Amino acid sequence: MRTNAPVVKDGPRINEEIRNREVMLIDQDGQNRGVTDTRAAIAMAFEAGLDLVEVAANAEPPVCKIMDYGKFKFNEQKKAAEARKNQKTVEIKEIKLRPAIDDHDYDVKMKAMKRFFEEGDKVKVTLRFRGREMAHQEIGYRLLNRVKDDTGLIAKVESDASLEGRQMVMVLAPR
Repeated sequence: MRTNAPVVKDGPRINEEIRNREVMLIDQDGQNRGVTDTRAAIAMAFEAGLDLVEVAANAEPPVCKIMDYGKFKFNEQKKAAEARKNQKTVEIKEIKLRPAIDDHDYDVKMKAMKRFFEEGDKVKVTLRFRGREMAHQEIGYRLLNRVKDDTGLIAKVESDASLEGRQMVMVLAPR
């Protein structure tokens, strides 16, 4: 029979969780009150109807501020949500080609590729060989070089053409 591990709290320590004897105190108006006894700082925060929050734990002595912890935590969550909303995840889109692709089909694939680059996504170009096409791999290399040349202004090669089994793969990333 083991006892459960203590719950590890994330975020800054507040009020009685602050174990140091003295702290550098900043009051609710943002004024530096200097080094203060922790008990006195907690009493000041309690009188103001607020919390004593440890802002910089690694400082010597730790810096604590008198503030509304609930409001502080709410604002932190709002900032984190805003940051998540603004970040863009880069996806890898795949374009599949064949060695004997016709010009119009090639143009359609290139148009799709350019749209992917404009959206900020990477493109994995897969060239699939079937049957006796494996005997003419140079056609595949020429086709992938053509793709590389046509997208040279808007994309850079992340991994060059390589043969993996019956298919040739190349990864392009937007510039």
